[in-house]
Amino acid sequence: MLKSRVKTNTILYWLPRLLAIFAIAFISSFALDAFAPGLTLWQQLGGFLMHMLPSFLLIIFLIIAWHKQFIGGILFILTGLISTPFIYLHNLNVNHFPPGQCLAIVSMLCLPFIVIGLLFLFTHRPKRKQANQ
Repeated sequence: MLKSRVKTNTILYWLPRLLAIFAIAFISSFALDAFAPGLTLWQQLGGFLMHMLPSFLLIIFLIIAWHKQFIGGILFILTGLISTPFIYLHNLNVNHFPPGQCLAIVSMLCLPFIVIGLLFLFTHRPKRKQANQ
């Protein structure tokens, strides 16, 4: 019984962290489109770094969440919720995708961060105050 509880706690500890790493890697893969023919190396590197800014911010959020699960969970949930209307409207108005496809894109890009945030909040355990003696 105790061994299964330790295993469950280990899984719950690592699950949001690993999911965050995979989600950040997925978001980072979109920065590779900055490397296009016809641009100089410096233009390509500059574009790549600009595309990587959201990933750098998410890495900072992950570092915070690693040590402060409650704060990190809130940050990841806010990231998913705040980016949802921007991604939806961009795909609807600029890319002219149908609403169903916009929702599918939003669910692929935003929903993982909301789930990661909820997992960080779920695994957060407040420190117990020591009883005064």
